[in-house]
Order: sequence, then structure tokens, then C-alpha cells
Amino acid sequence: MGQRKKILITWGLGYIGSHTATVFIEAGYDVIIVDNLSNSHESSLEAIKKITWKTPKFYELDLRNYWDLDTVFEKHAKDIALVIHFAAKKAVWESCQDPFLYYDHNIFWTMNLLKVMNKHWVNQIIFSSSATVYDAENLLPPFSETDKTKTTNPYWTTKLVIENLLRDMVMHKWFSAIALRYFNPIWAHSSHLLWENPKWVPTNLLPFLLKVAKWEIEKLSIFWNDYDTEDGTCIRDYIHVMDVADAHFSAAKYLFDRIEINETSEAYKADPTFEICNIWTWYWKSVLEMVDIVKTVTDKEIPYEIVERRAGDVAVSLANPIKAKQLLDRESKRTVVQWVEDARLYINK
Repeated sequence: MGQRKKILITWGLGYIGSHTATVFIEAGYDVIIVDNLSNSHESSLEAIKKITWKTPKFYELDLRNYWDLDTVFEKHAKDIALVIHFAAKKAVWESCQDPFLYYDHNIFWTMNLLKVMNKHWVNQIIFSSSATVYDAENLLPPFSETDKTKTTNPYWTTKLVIENLLRDMVMHKWFSAIALRYFNPIWAHSSHLLWENPKWVPTNLLPFLLKVAKWEIEKLSIFWNDYDTEDGTCIRDYIHVMDVADAHFSAAKYLFDRIEINETSEAYKADPTFEICNIWTWYWKSVLEMVDIVKTVTDKEIPYEIVERRAGDVAVSLANPIKAKQLLDRESKRTVVQWVEDARLYINK
């Protein structure tokens, strides 16, 4: 069969998925996108085409529909080298209000995907996980991949459950998998044709701040200010979305390097592997620091109010990125200055 050259991306029209698609297309891969458009826009296809001069194959489907997903794999499985799995609902507050919704979507989506992959002998996957799975209440940050895990809300729990599902697939179904744990990807492709553009009110801090700066949202709600941090607000690590996209390419290269070609040009894989890597930058900021950055760069007021704590939040979540450098030979390249410049250009669009 030779080496396969197609990458299937679940929720590939979403924020991180669409940016990752551009990286693989520009590297010469054919990309297949499956997305239910519940929190993304089909217009992202046109943006990807303008950036890469190629249009990915797109299927609008819900991963809970096994038969629709199976039909896609029937058409393409023999050429699919890798699946990158982004599909997930991801609002902490919503998961606390309705845990069953998150179990039904995030876990069931993944189970169907793994079933179909296993049926069609597509056995390499990169999973979009989160550094929120660490026991932030009892560990001192930054967290390393071997640190204890503990979740405080259903959304984070689904991430940890899926990591364990992948570990089982590696142990028992000859899969290879890499879980990339990251927390706060921010801003946009350098073309400014792609950016974080959710259909509903943003759940991530920076897009919410920018909508406040553009007077599209009245004010920011800061979920309490008595955490054990310098200014009392939560601290998170941030990373440019293109660094996250590049990390997925580095992870794919790591998996592909384990594939060997024998004398009959047949590809076969080395022993299965399961790896977890933090994808971070060391650029941590509190909520109030992010407010000040956006205010300074955009020269606009950012109204905010302090409200009650949000269920499931922790004071500090930071991760150590050293393993990614050692295993994947990658590290973040883009700086806070670039994030801020991206934001300024967005405000002035």
C-alpha cells in the first residue's frame, strides 16, 4: 500500500482544527475534514483554500452517527495515515450544568471514531487533550506529564477518560496515540483569514475580551478575585494557535518516523506507542493582566465586573513543556508581542 498521504481531522473547521489543516496541507498532505458545524463555520473552507490554494474534502456529519462516519472511512481509509481528533464540547460551566451532555458528546464521539478506525485498520491518532487534567489543587505548577491527575468538572473528566481509552487501544488494538495537553491557544493565522470565531458567546478569554473591545459584548465577567494569586484572579499559560498547529505536525512526524517500508514497498508500524506531551510556552498571565494587555494594545476600555466563582475553576494551571522539546523536537516560536499584534489587527478590521 505504500505510505498514506491523507490526514483526517475531526472538527477541522473549528478554531485549532482549521489552523492545523493549513499546516498539513502546506506540507503536502491531503486533508479530510469531518465537522458538524455546531460551533464552526463552513466559510473556514474558503479561508483554508485562500491560504493553501487547496480545498480540503469536507463532510458535514455528527460523530455520534456511526454509519455516516463509516461511509467516510469506506471511501478514504486505505489512504488515511493519521486521525487528529479535536471534536469536543468544551465549556466548563456548561459541563457542570449538564454532565450527561458532555459524556454523550465527547466520549461517545470518540468511541464511535475509535470503532470505525479499528474496523478500517487506521490506527494512528493524535488527541487534543488538556493540561487541566492535572491535580491543580494539590500539585505545585508547572505540571509534568508524570504528575498526578484529578479533574474538577465533567469537561475535564471527558479529556482524561478519552486519554485512558486511547491507552487501552494502544495496549489491545495495536494503535499508536499521542495526547497533546494544552490549555489556552490564542489568536490567529498570520493571514488573518482564520481566527477564533465561535458561533456563540466565546468561552475562552481572549476572544471574549476582543468582542468587548469591539463593543459586541457589553462587559467581561471575571469569576472572582480572591484566588491565591498576586492579583487574585486565575492564572493560565497561553500559546499561539499556530504553535499548537505546528505541535500536531511534530507529533505526526514522530508517529510517521516509526513507520518502515519493507522490500515490497509495504508500510508497517513499529510497536505501538502511547505518549502524552504538554504543549506550552511559559508565558503565563492572570485574567487581569490579559485585560490590561488588550486595553493597552487596542487603546479601548475593557469594562468588567467581578462575579461569583465559576464551578470547576482552579487558581493556577501551568504545565512544563520540556518533554515536547525532547520527544517531538518542538518548542513554541511565537511571542506575546505577536499575539497582541494579531489582536490589534483584528480590532481594526
